[in-house]
Amino acid sequence: MQRYGAVFAQGLWNTLWLSFVSVFLGTFLGILVALGKLSRHKLLNGVVSTYIEIIRGTPILLQLYFFWLALPNILPSISDTTCILSALVVNASAYIAEVIRAGIQAVDKGQMEAARSCGMNGSQAMRYIIMPQAVKNILPAIGNEFVTMVKETSIIQYLGISDLMYNNGIVITATYNPLPCYYISALIYLTLNICLGKGLNIFEGRMKKSER
Repeated sequence: MQRYGAVFAQGLWNTLWLSFVSVFLGTFLGILVALGKLSRHKLLNGVVSTYIEIIRGTPILLQLYFFWLALPNILPSISDTTCILSALVVNASAYIAEVIRAGIQAVDKGQMEAARSCGMNGSQAMRYIIMPQAVKNILPAIGNEFVTMVKETSIIQYLGISDLMYNNGIVITATYNPLPCYYISALIYLTLNICLGKGLNIFEGRMKKSER
């Protein structure tokens, strides 16, 4: 760890920023997907539902390979990292969309009716009345998605992206001593996810107190 700590640290940093950007951008895309899922327009609802089923019904590794191989045919100058990040964003958006949809539907229907009776249109009621209430249910679940993404990014090592597990492989190649390297990586993942989990619990507890 003293000799190759910087290699592990660089891998951890790449894992964190890829996970954060994936969930951050996936949240914005997930909002659009969730609103499409809730739409009364049958064609839009059908397209969005199919999108969610395909993403949630196929392995993330398969999605990574698809974006990694297909996107360069459309955009020849695109980097491998951008291809992988695009796949992670799309994957996160499908799961986050279901979180957002459930959060919106958990708000009492009478809230929408009350907003409409006050003269608001559907988009205004969603923006000013429904979403602020739904956020309290949505944010903790999005935090859990970030924790999950931190672990799922470990498979991008197979595509040559420098995350924690890829850099773990670099150290193994340099030392010819794999077991201690896996111990260190496991400890880093475990410590990181415990800290993130504790932080989410504190955040969720404060949100519940604010409701009282």
